[in-house]
Amino acid sequence: MKKTLSIWLALGAFAFVALPWYQQDSGVFALHWIAPGVFGSKPGASALLQAWRFGLTPLWGLSGLLMIAAVGVALIASRRRLGMLWLATGAAGLATIAWLAWGMPVQSGAPTGLGAGALFATTVFIVMLTSGAALLGACRGDLFVTAAIGIVVALIGMFVFWPVGSILLDAFGDADGRFALAAVLPRIASRSVWGLACLSGGRTCGVAWNTLALALASATGSTLLGIVFALLVARTSARWVKMLRSLSVLPIITPPFVLGLALILLLGRNGVLTMLIADVFGVMPGRWLYGLPGVWLSQLLAFTPIAFMTLIGVVEGVGPSLEEASQTLGASRWQTFATVSLPLMRPGLANAFLLCFIESMADFGNPIVLGGNFHVLSTEIYFSVVGAQNDPGRAAGLGLVLLVFALGAFMLQNLWLGRKSYVTVSGKADSGAHAALDRRLQIGLWCVAIPWYAFTLVVYGMMLLGGFVKIWGVDNSLTFAHYLDAFGVSGDAAGLHWHGQAWPSFFTTLTIAAIATPLTSLVGMLAAWLLIRQRFAGKRLFEFGTLLSFAIPGTVIGIAYLLTFNSGPVELTGTAAILVLCFVFRNMPMGLRSGIAAMRQLDASLDEASIMLRASSFTTIRRVILPLLRPALASALVYSFVRSITSVSAVIFLVSANYDMATSYIIGLVSNGNYGTAIAYASVLVVVMLMMILLTQRFVGTRRLRAHTRVQTTGKRRQVLKEKTA
Repeated sequence: MKKTLSIWLALGAFAFVALPWYQQDSGVFALHWIAPGVFGSKPGASALLQAWRFGLTPLWGLSGLLMIAAVGVALIASRRRLGMLWLATGAAGLATIAWLAWGMPVQSGAPTGLGAGALFATTVFIVMLTSGAALLGACRGDLFVTAAIGIVVALIGMFVFWPVGSILLDAFGDADGRFALAAVLPRIASRSVWGLACLSGGRTCGVAWNTLALALASATGSTLLGIVFALLVARTSARWVKMLRSLSVLPIITPPFVLGLALILLLGRNGVLTMLIADVFGVMPGRWLYGLPGVWLSQLLAFTPIAFMTLIGVVEGVGPSLEEASQTLGASRWQTFATVSLPLMRPGLANAFLLCFIESMADFGNPIVLGGNFHVLSTEIYFSVVGAQNDPGRAAGLGLVLLVFALGAFMLQNLWLGRKSYVTVSGKADSGAHAALDRRLQIGLWCVAIPWYAFTLVVYGMMLLGGFVKIWGVDNSLTFAHYLDAFGVSGDAAGLHWHGQAWPSFFTTLTIAAIATPLTSLVGMLAAWLLIRQRFAGKRLFEFGTLLSFAIPGTVIGIAYLLTFNSGPVELTGTAAILVLCFVFRNMPMGLRSGIAAMRQLDASLDEASIMLRASSFTTIRRVILPLLRPALASALVYSFVRSITSVSAVIFLVSANYDMATSYIIGLVSNGNYGTAIAYASVLVVVMLMMILLTQRFVGTRRLRAHTRVQTTGKRRQVLKEKTA
């Protein structure tokens, strides 16, 4: 215990002595601050130099708190007294840093943004506070658990509650910016929001009803398709299972508006399939794609992979022993599936539906491309901010309506799951043979899957073909000019020259995604473990807070980050850090919900057995929990990487000249009418993301619950066990 406490004290001392207290324009990793900081530059000086040379006296108090905590570790033997001391010093340190950041008057010309030294010091004092609570008996005295809770809560509070809460408060501001409860009612209770004119012969309903209807339809369809594909991948022994797994996640690796463009090329008024049907059957081309049907179809393409990645781990995790017991008692394959397997998949179904529901409400790319006169809350929020209205208060009010819908879905999910047990992985031995699907059910699943897979391939074929056509619909001759324009490379004696216009944004996008992906998965899996395995005050609020950034449209998140971190103690606008943080906390709920669904299947006795063998909580997570969460971990890694590359609405406000993302660059190409280069860029991104998905599945692997994972199949005369090929 004292060894762990001493390590944190050493990190605190390192932060005070060796790291710059204020933010560096060139970044802390550039190391440009070292020489100026040592030789008298205030912006690059450490906390020790700030207190010694530049009169920032409160920092002496922080160093004194560290020394008091160190003396306590050395001299105090009582856990309770040491806990009270660390709790007090941690709270005092955090209060001092908060006063330095927000309460202390800022001198003219003095640096304001807190840097790496302040970040490390804040983390150390958070751990001191939580360690003190652990020493006093919180969370069974587990230092790791309390530290994890403190750090995750602080991160969510800083990068979710603070920016989102700041912008949502604008809903209660009047024209002069003053707080007024009466100001919110006209913004959220207008006819344009809740009108029901469509039920009485009118053209449209209010945007709230449109959003709710679309979200319910998209979530239901995506969840059903997701469970169909998950069952086929996990419960069949076909040779092409690996290909099915890749096809199931294919649509998620494409920016939403690119899918919309592909659907327009295929099913639009002048689309290939539309004109073919018109020529063969004499049907007049219509504009049915532009509205609810088109948005719903594009969202099914975009969100079905989310449901699949959430459900695949749950389907694979259903223990064969329960299915064997059902068959031993004389149940048929259909009865086993309907009464045993499917009820055990309820956590996955609930979480998949919740994710798709919230994703549909927050979706911006598909409605803006295919919506036509069908308006939803996300597009209304966008036009309230950037349109002629220029009414951030109305945008914030509509964001509140989205939050109410998300909270309602979250509460209904908890009511549906209840307090029932869904544990199937208990550590007890079984035959490893999953019950095969009923033949009639298999046929029904294939009847749904094959047309959808074919439709997906056709849509992607149209998208890829568009990159090799000079001008679609005008000059359909084949060309490589678009790819050479975007990704041209030449070489000479001096080396390779990356002269394609897309290379800078391409490399920036991959770098940002590579940094954000593991952080997103780490925070999501850790939060899932805390929510399922630990008990602490405010857990429900904490769980809803993790969904907050996911439920809010990306446009609102982008604006919130832009306004919150544009000035003050946390200045991140125009840096790579703001993009990384936006991706981490925007995409974290997917990993969280996948982790929760998978964790509900793991018996707590596995954790208890590890702890009884004198393993720490950290070791238990690393050696027991994470290997059993490999499907959820792979889903989280894939989703976070893909969404970091394909995100549109959130990053459109956060990119800068130095850090331009692929999606914003593609939007610029589309705005300039350069569709060929835009589609070529998107197709290259698709190939890159497919390669990364395969690499992730290769290195993360699959969890091994038994020596062999098999699926029961039926021969002509006897039942045999056939080992899965995937």
